[in-house]
Amino acid sequence: MSGLRALLFDPLRTLFFPPHCAGCGHAIPDGEVLCATCQSGIEKIRPPRCEVCSQPYPGDLPVFTCPNCHGDPFHFENAIAVVRSRGIVREMIHRLKYNKELWLGRILADWMHEGLSDSRLRHWTPEALVPVPLHPRRLREREFNQAEILCRELSRLSGIPVKSALARRRYTTTQTLLDRRGRRQNLRDAFIPVKNGDVTNMNLLLVDDVLTTGSTLDACAATLLESGAASVRALTAARG
Repeated sequence: MSGLRALLFDPLRTLFFPPHCAGCGHAIPDGEVLCATCQSGIEKIRPPRCEVCSQPYPGDLPVFTCPNCHGDPFHFENAIAVVRSRGIVREMIHRLKYNKELWLGRILADWMHEGLSDSRLRHWTPEALVPVPLHPRRLREREFNQAEILCRELSRLSGIPVKSALARRRYTTTQTLLDRRGRRQNLRDAFIPVKNGDVTNMNLLLVDDVLTTGSTLDACAATLLESGAASVRALTAARG
C-alpha cells in the first residue's frame, strides 16, 4: 500500500491509537475531529462578505463587492472560501502541504463540502471539480498536489467527478511576498489545457486549499474559459 493510500484510508489506525485532536494533538472522544478549544478558533466565513472573493466585511451590508473585485474583475464568477486562514486552520494547511500529513485533507474537504451549500452556488451546478495543478518540478519536490487530494475527498462527499483539465507549464517563483498585480504577472501564461481534457460548455468548479489574492484561480479560470468552458467558479478551504 502506498504512503498516500495508507495515510488516507487506513481503517486500523484508531484500533491502536486513541483519537487525538487534529489541531493540538490532545485526546478527544472517538468520532470527534477537533477539541473544543481548537474548534472555537475556527472562524467560518459568513455574510457580510465580498460576493466575489469571500473577503469578510465588518459592516452590515446585505450584498457587498470589495473594491479589489469591483475595480479589476476576475475570470471566475466567484470564489467560495469556507473558513479564515488563521491560527489552527493555517497550521493544518501547512501541515498538509509541508509535513505530508495527508489525512488532514479529509477534514479540509469536509469544510469545503459545506461550501457547496453557499447561496452563491444555489442556481449553478458544477459538472466537474478541477484541481489547481502544480508544476512537475514542484510536484516532484512535494510528492503530491494538495488540490488533487482535496478534489478526491470532495468528490467522495459530493459525487461530483474530478477532471484534471489543467497543467502548469511554467515554474513560477513563490507568490507569498507578491501583491495581486505581481502575482498576475508571475502567473502569465503559466497554465495550459491538458490533452484530451475537453471542457467545452461545462460548468467547472476550481479547487484549491487557500484563496489569497485570487490570482492563481484567476489564471486557471482564464485558461478554462479560453478552452471553451461555459463558466468557472472556485472553492477553497480557507481565505487568506
